[in-house]
Amino acid sequence: MAAASTQGPRAPKLAQLLERDPYLAPFEQDFQRRYALFYNRLKSIEENEGGLDKFSKSYKTFGVNQFVDGGVYCKEWAPGAEAVFLTGDFNGWNPFSHPYKKMEYGKWELFIPPGQDGYSPVPHGSKLKVVIRAQNGELLYRISPWARYVVRDQDKVNYDWVHWNPPQSYIRKYRSPERLKSLRIYESHVGIASPEGKIASYKNFTFNVLPRIKDLGYNCVQLMAIMEHAYYASFGYQVTSFFAASSRYGTPDDLKEMIDVAHSMGITVLLDVVHSHASKNSEDGLNKFDGTDSCFFHSGPKGTHQLWDSRLFDYSNWEVLRFLLSNLRMWIEDYGFDGFRFDGVTSMLYHHHGIGTGFSGDYNEYFGLHVDEDALCYLMLANHMVNFLHPECITIAEDVSGMPALCRPVAEGGGGFDYRLAMAIPDKWIQIIKELKDEDWNMGNIVYTLTNRRYEEKCIAYAESHDQALVGDKTLAFRLMDAEMYTNMSVLSPLTPVIDRGIQLHKMIRLITHALGGDSYLNFMGNEFGHPEWLDFPRKGNNESYHYARRQFNLTDDHLLRYRFLNAFDRDMNKSEERFGWLASPPAFVSEKHESNKVIAFERAGLVFIFNFHPYQSYTDYRVGVEIPGKYKILLDSDASEYGGHQRLDHNTEYFSEEYPHNYRHNSLMQYNSQTSFSQQPRRCHKHHIKVYIPSRVAIVLQNMDNAK
Repeated sequence: MAAASTQGPRAPKLAQLLERDPYLAPFEQDFQRRYALFYNRLKSIEENEGGLDKFSKSYKTFGVNQFVDGGVYCKEWAPGAEAVFLTGDFNGWNPFSHPYKKMEYGKWELFIPPGQDGYSPVPHGSKLKVVIRAQNGELLYRISPWARYVVRDQDKVNYDWVHWNPPQSYIRKYRSPERLKSLRIYESHVGIASPEGKIASYKNFTFNVLPRIKDLGYNCVQLMAIMEHAYYASFGYQVTSFFAASSRYGTPDDLKEMIDVAHSMGITVLLDVVHSHASKNSEDGLNKFDGTDSCFFHSGPKGTHQLWDSRLFDYSNWEVLRFLLSNLRMWIEDYGFDGFRFDGVTSMLYHHHGIGTGFSGDYNEYFGLHVDEDALCYLMLANHMVNFLHPECITIAEDVSGMPALCRPVAEGGGGFDYRLAMAIPDKWIQIIKELKDEDWNMGNIVYTLTNRRYEEKCIAYAESHDQALVGDKTLAFRLMDAEMYTNMSVLSPLTPVIDRGIQLHKMIRLITHALGGDSYLNFMGNEFGHPEWLDFPRKGNNESYHYARRQFNLTDDHLLRYRFLNAFDRDMNKSEERFGWLASPPAFVSEKHESNKVIAFERAGLVFIFNFHPYQSYTDYRVGVEIPGKYKILLDSDASEYGGHQRLDHNTEYFSEEYPHNYRHNSLMQYNSQTSFSQQPRRCHKHHIKVYIPSRVAIVLQNMDNAK
């Protein structure tokens, strides 16, 4: 399809965006052009396809779909094909008995009438292939791009397309949860969600993992590797069948049940959707479906990602837009997903795909000819569609570049995403731990990294995700404790300095990231309790071993191991956020980032967060500024015994504020020991006080009891 005209109406709310960020004013024409491209494509869809609603429901007509009367309707887009046929078990694999009729615009259709007594001519569970006669006369046996279920027999290399049309499909029992004000995301992979060295199932996740997620206080699960991928070790990022839920974990109905059970627990379910590229597989993938290299993708070098060795979509193509928008719609409406985390957005946004490019934050990096505005237009269309048809759904962008307005409404000329991942935060923690001694940690630099974001665009903070768990890298726990995790994590063995340091810093890093780093929080499964090993899928390089392709939940369930301390802290951290809602509150006010003391203090959601990162120095008379006067008590203490701490704080202690300006706050904290007699209690009007005690390597959260929830 030719590039759409950029003539169109102005983005109706662009002025609001430019008023909030005047530095974007020089790029006003770029925003107008992007919005015009979006508007004209949307208008064209409305005029030529009967509306976005109908257009994005194309998964109900493309592929193989059964009519109510039992007949089967088949439709494909194969512009490079000379002829198209359907073959399979239903016709004894005769390649030519069921030819498609050629239509306009490279489409092909076939209707197979119902059999006797209204039976479907293509039974549920039968195998199928689309036969393509290429322009050179070669016959190609292909899986439909719209196939809903593909399986691989153990003795085969390639996947087979299986017609999925059970007599009674799974019927949802529960509604999706209401849209969350703040997300506490448990990033998950179904296949590794078991201590056993095998591919775990949807059923296992439903009955064994979802209750664990609920208990930990996460209100959202983000599922990776659901879209079918032939190569398990690709972590799901080399998709071969975009409309098929991976069969290695079970059936489509098993996945539907899993999502439904999650909804019954009040858990929102997001799909890690890969629309940034596709596997190069042609036998069981989308590549060269019609015998050409341009079907769905750019032809030539432009259509191949140099680093990922995968194919790149042509987002200006009408049928590609139909395919991808319908794909999102199907996952929402057929399976019940509540939104998407879009993978590889940086690769989509720029013609250079982020390869060999660093992003300094200079606004010129986000505008100009190097931006793929067709891809950006697709993302705007996708977010507009999801928001228009399913406003309860959530979209997240994985973008390392930091493109301004990506998470602002389309009406402002923005990308329309709800959240972006704060990808600089995990990199900062890795850099600090790898390169610096504890006494050299820079408090200002930590605070800057955690707070350096566009506050009108919501961020998801995380200390580590699946990226940091992969083989060749290390989780935070492994970086902190390394080999001693194999020998010294038992409570029956002495607490070594390495394990003690690792446990204490692991908790502190997660809490400060959770409370200061963004508007939502993410954790990769198992990392909440300091999973001891990286993640490595079975492949030739490890003799197809599943030893590292699993999550050892048994470690945290063993009360003789110290992993349970980290697990308990993670749970109570989430439960505290659920109660006080700091993620949905305005950004924190940081009142202290003291370099020599290694103390960081800030307020958010009426709570006071205090971190002493000093490796050995405790402070007995430390004044911490607060805005809200009153009596404070400890809400969360990383030094508590149940979290593997040293129990240096008395939780009966009460802290009273006094009218004494400190660190730009109107009040500061004083401490009152509850064991003192009533007559000796300090009163705010008399300014009697005992300063706050902050042990080394401790994080404390204080609650104002005068405003207790």
